[in-house]
Amino acid sequence: MDFAYSEEQEAIREAIAKICTRFPDEYWMKRDKEGGFPGELHQALAKDGWLGIAMPEAYGGSGLGITEAAIMMQAIAESGAGFSGASAVHMNIFGLNPVVKFGNDAQKKRMLPGLIAGKERACFAVTEPNTGLNTRKIKTMAKKEGKRYVVSGQKVWISTAQVAEKILVLTQAAAGLTLFYTDFDRKYIEVREIEKMGRKAVDSNQVFFDGLPVPEEDRIGEEGKGFEYILHGMNPERILIGAECVGLGRCAVARAAKYANERIVFDRPIGKNQGIQHPLAANWMALEAANLMVFKAAWLYDQGKPSGAEANASKYLAAEACFDACQQAVMTHGGYGYAKEYHVERYLRESLVGRIAPVSPQMILCFIAERVLGLPKSY
Repeated sequence: MDFAYSEEQEAIREAIAKICTRFPDEYWMKRDKEGGFPGELHQALAKDGWLGIAMPEAYGGSGLGITEAAIMMQAIAESGAGFSGASAVHMNIFGLNPVVKFGNDAQKKRMLPGLIAGKERACFAVTEPNTGLNTRKIKTMAKKEGKRYVVSGQKVWISTAQVAEKILVLTQAAAGLTLFYTDFDRKYIEVREIEKMGRKAVDSNQVFFDGLPVPEEDRIGEEGKGFEYILHGMNPERILIGAECVGLGRCAVARAAKYANERIVFDRPIGKNQGIQHPLAANWMALEAANLMVFKAAWLYDQGKPSGAEANASKYLAAEACFDACQQAVMTHGGYGYAKEYHVERYLRESLVGRIAPVSPQMILCFIAERVLGLPKSY
């Protein structure tokens, strides 16, 4: 049992951290205020080949595992980029996993290199307004017409749809749930951005399909097996979200500790008070414990072992620890924690992303209760 990074993994962490130094707090403050996709970070990572970290070498990727991807995403979030930075590249890591696993060779050659090179951006469209997490009940329909499908329907909370050139979309079809990876053709797709609390740099949207033509060769695998295929992206997504939450939480704790050392009240640094020390120490411990579960889940996944319980647990534990750490960072700063110039209020707003998406904490608790503890299904 070895808890240390390998030399290669340590090199990955250092390389990503070095890239992120080009994007200081002021960059993310501006993105938080004005919006706009952080294309500079996306392209910097693409230039050095990081967008394909977990994709096959045959198509331009690095052929590494979710463990290495988690190290990368954690370093991005921990740099101060938070979810504004991590979400800009998040889809590259897990989203096309169904294509990697179930696409044919011609599809992989056509679909993966552009994404890896940063020439294309993709969005992931599953969730719908009236189904939420009840994915099997989605209503977006792909109707077969000769050698193509025609897609009509609606999706919601679709990230990066404002800038995407490609879309991975789950639909109903004659044989059941079916998955496609195709062009984001705006002649047939309307995108309406959702104004939200945080992470303004990475857009979230309602997406409306009005007769989108999709060639048959853009269907991934067999018709009717789409739900089975997207499951292969869900555990990696939960692991990566967990890693990002730990990264953001660590950033918040580090900034709070720095402030507590420097802020003088009653002729002494506030960090000398146990009322400041103890909550931050507890935050550190919770984040480190969550981090162990994140990398246990990543290791299991990379070894081809069952990882559902650990992947869900890592997302749950890391999201809760991150939220608590970000909240404590604001409270450590007192009134200044409410001021944008100290950045911790942005961390707190962004920490809620990890708690809400891609699955609620309550649904994770249900999953663990049913699948691990053997309790009856409650819904």
